[in-house]
Amino acid sequence: MKELSVNHLLGIKYINKNDINLIFETADHFKEVINRPIKKVPSLRDITIANIFFENSTRTKLSFELAQKRLSADVISFSAAQSSVKKGETLIDTVNNILSMKVDMVVMRHSNPGAAYFLSKNVKASIVNAGDGAHEHPTQALLDSYSIREKLGEVAGKKVVIVGDVLHSRVALSNIYALQMQGAEVKVCGPKTLIPRYIESLGVTVEPNLRKALQWCDVANMLRVQNERMDVNYFPSTREYAQQYGVDKPLLDSLNKEIIIMHPGPINRGVEITSEVADSNQSVILNQVENGVAIRMAVIYLLASKIQ
Repeated sequence: MKELSVNHLLGIKYINKNDINLIFETADHFKEVINRPIKKVPSLRDITIANIFFENSTRTKLSFELAQKRLSADVISFSAAQSSVKKGETLIDTVNNILSMKVDMVVMRHSNPGAAYFLSKNVKASIVNAGDGAHEHPTQALLDSYSIREKLGEVAGKKVVIVGDVLHSRVALSNIYALQMQGAEVKVCGPKTLIPRYIESLGVTVEPNLRKALQWCDVANMLRVQNERMDVNYFPSTREYAQQYGVDKPLLDSLNKEIIIMHPGPINRGVEITSEVADSNQSVILNQVENGVAIRMAVIYLLASKIQ
């Protein structure tokens, strides 16, 4: 059996193209499973997984939990808000206490960049990064690429524009790594204040004009404006942002081709995209959610197969 080159999924930059292909092939199999009348397989009956979320999450947390239960793993979920972390316990102590209950794998979201990497060096368990600060969100990038592959046949040679709050987005960085690794061309578009200065060093070009960006691309990945990460105002008003960088149906219809619209969620309807766009035939947002379960099943299954 083919296996991953890594024991943890810490970020896209730590894996290679063969790993991505293997995850996609495995996800194809699990996508069939989750569309059957009986949606469970007994693959991970002897594996215990802890979901440790130090930041709020709805879709990612539910998606991981569902993926784990579909594989018949034992699952424990931990929310930092109701934990001893509030009493001053360190991250490693918290996780080691959980691991002493014989946990094999940890899925963690944390507000500090590098938290998952730090944990992988200090505890004896397989670590899956479910988002670390504004650094990486690898499973989101994998499900985004998987959704493009499903819709367009392959990722190689496709033109993808990432629109919006690139500065605060872990989804953007993971997507850039994943898309380029598979041979796609990537541009970013958004207010100058929300585009990182280093972005061109990643081989990405900046297109400040939304219409030009949409005219160029095959796929537009619309990012949420992350108000919770902003300590200052990066643009004058939400209304002005929506006018310059929001996508509505008239704008889409005015292009001389049909493009795919993606969004990692949650959507601020009327800001990044209007409801008409979110619910249109060009949107693959709900496909992304469905594919998220299959991709996370694949990642967990492949990492679990490496646990001795």
